[in-house]
Amino acid sequence: MGRTREAGCVAAGMVIGAGACYCVYRLTWGKDENEKLWDDEEEEEEEEEESCSDKPETGGKTEKGVKTNVGVGAGPQDDSKPKADVKVGQENDPGVKIEAHPESQGEGGLEAKAKALFKILKEQASAKAGRGIRFANISGTRTLSSGLPCPGGRGGGCHPGRSGARARSRASGKAKRKNRSKITKAPATAWPVRRGKFNFPYKIDDILSAPDLQKVLNILERTNDPFTQEVALVTLGNNAAYSFNQNAIRELGGVPIIAKLIKTRDPIIREKTYNALNNLSVNSENQGKIKTYISQVCDDTMICRLDSAVQMAGLRLLTNMTVTNHYQHLLSYSFPDFFALLFLGNHFTKIQTMKLIINFTENPAMTRELVSCKVPSELISLFNKEWDREILLNILTLFENINDNIKSEGLASSRKEFSRSSLFFLFKESGVCVKKIRALANHKDLVVKVKVLKVLTKL
Repeated sequence: MGRTREAGCVAAGMVIGAGACYCVYRLTWGKDENEKLWDDEEEEEEEEEESCSDKPETGGKTEKGVKTNVGVGAGPQDDSKPKADVKVGQENDPGVKIEAHPESQGEGGLEAKAKALFKILKEQASAKAGRGIRFANISGTRTLSSGLPCPGGRGGGCHPGRSGARARSRASGKAKRKNRSKITKAPATAWPVRRGKFNFPYKIDDILSAPDLQKVLNILERTNDPFTQEVALVTLGNNAAYSFNQNAIRELGGVPIIAKLIKTRDPIIREKTYNALNNLSVNSENQGKIKTYISQVCDDTMICRLDSAVQMAGLRLLTNMTVTNHYQHLLSYSFPDFFALLFLGNHFTKIQTMKLIINFTENPAMTRELVSCKVPSELISLFNKEWDREILLNILTLFENINDNIKSEGLASSRKEFSRSSLFFLFKESGVCVKKIRALANHKDLVVKVKVLKVLTKL
């Protein structure tokens, strides 16, 4: 019996070592295995169960992080039965401790213990595969107190926040695992996305003929769907970039159809409307049609959100409409708003607003109304050298044009007409503006230096 006992000890050590490796594998690498590997494992375990079905059931408890009750349909483990702690094969795995019933100790000694341990490990794997009662399994050699939740799932895991959900997900068995791959996650909360189901006849970058433009205008006139309106406006705006289509859209009565969408509350639709009208306004005949809506565009541009895309599109349209002197008088009431926007806006808003004001300064007839409007005193900060070249060149051009117009119109002798908060006082009487310009003579940018010298020679 000596060799038999030695063989039993070796077998028990191998089984314990294999069990420990299996648990460590499940803890580290097993949690990300795909479903196919699990199905193959289930088939192998079914074959092992059939071959070992005649073996007696054994109840046991392992503290390799796993607590198991063996037997299908078995009730809760009875803690009143006496148990003996038996340590087996500590040379191979000192962290493994086996609790077995005392009845199993007398049946063949270590051989019976090895068989019982092998049976326990096999039943544990069967429980994982859904062939027996499922229990919350903890892989590895950790020991958790009975008061803490036991995370379940493949390879265990010790995240307490996820333990309950994982344990419940294991209780549904194989069917839930297969259905889990079919479940799609709900999309994260986001801003509403424009979606529309419609058959728009053209691409937005298609160059259309007059009949096709008529179809797009008919769609735009009849639809109330924001998505369709946006696509139609972009299509018309792209076609309005070509001179032959600028005339065609006007002749088809497209300007009023497009301009009616200025009143919409949707900022995206208003932006696309301004862009389409901006491309159409390059044509002087189209400007005669658009002038009807220029005051409405100006009001909306001033009250919409600061530095928004709608505001930038509106400023571009107003700039195009004031390139000539024909319609500038329609916007003279908004001069204080333009200078306030020049001070409050960001870099791009400042540049676009200065381009608009420069259009007015190039018309001497608008000088009196321009220099008499109230402006914020902080406007003088635009002459600081910290600004980039484009802003400095624009503000210097604005000052140069106003200074020339004051001389040509003879307004220097009527300085009493203007208040201390007027543009006339800020640019001409205070002297602060001239000091700021002279300080720019040492600017590091050569183009700015040349512009400063040109302005100073006219003072």
